Amino acid sequence: MQDSTVQEAKRQRLFLLLCGIFLTNALIAEIVGGKIFSVEGLLGIPPANLLIGGQRLDFNMTAGVVNWPVVFITSDIINEYFGRKGVKRISYLTAALIVYTFITILVATKLPPAQFWLDLNNTDSLGNVFNINDAFAKIFNQGLGIMIGSITAFLLGQLLDVFVFSWLRRRTGNRFIWLRATGSTMFSQLVDSFVVIGIAFYVFGNWDLKQVFSVGTINYLYKGAVAILLTPVLYIAHYFIDNYLGKAYAEELSHRAAHE
Repeated sequence: MQDSTVQEAKRQRLFLLLCGIFLTNALIAEIVGGKIFSVEGLLGIPPANLLIGGQRLDFNMTAGVVNWPVVFITSDIINEYFGRKGVKRISYLTAALIVYTFITILVATKLPPAQFWLDLNNTDSLGNVFNINDAFAKIFNQGLGIMIGSITAFLLGQLLDVFVFSWLRRRTGNRFIWLRATGSTMFSQLVDSFVVIGIAFYVFGNWDLKQVFSVGTINYLYKGAVAILLTPVLYIAHYFIDNYLGKAYAEELSHRAAHE
């Protein structure tokens, strides 16, 4: 009885930790997603000038890509030990909290600014005239289209990831962790990369389909490369979790998750 109680306590602590990592990184990625950075500038190399869809494109990414890989990995680990229900539960909760975050930010941008705050921050680092309230609103107040696109893409991507991961696990058993993790991420992010841009900038914006395809392709190339490069991290996480839970109990959880 004592052993089962200890095991259950460890299982719950593990689930809370994984959910906390998943939820925190998803929210941060949404909040910082308004900044677009140059990958070439970060690496100190010339612009890529890739010819995609008849357009020359560089690797310009949303800052949210820093955190999304953590979400992908955590989702696969939750699926491995807690099954589809575990991933769906935290995905729905995260989507609801993303909506709550956007609403809170919208309210914050509408609040009247204090005059002393405007006066203390009325110039930028170069001495140029600067309206901090206007900058705050532009940075944080993402449009309705981006919000709807983000929520739709997030949920659709997560549900597809869960389906493909479970489908691959039923056919590979406990073998080929890399295949089900990377395969599910590659498939789900193929959809995610185009849905969020299509809704935000085609349905609600003024982009044409060629632009959606071009930028979506750049985003997918990045996500696919990261999914492959982070595969060793998945094995490291499995090693520590198996040691924490105990090999036998970890295998039992994984077996239950696969047949739920």
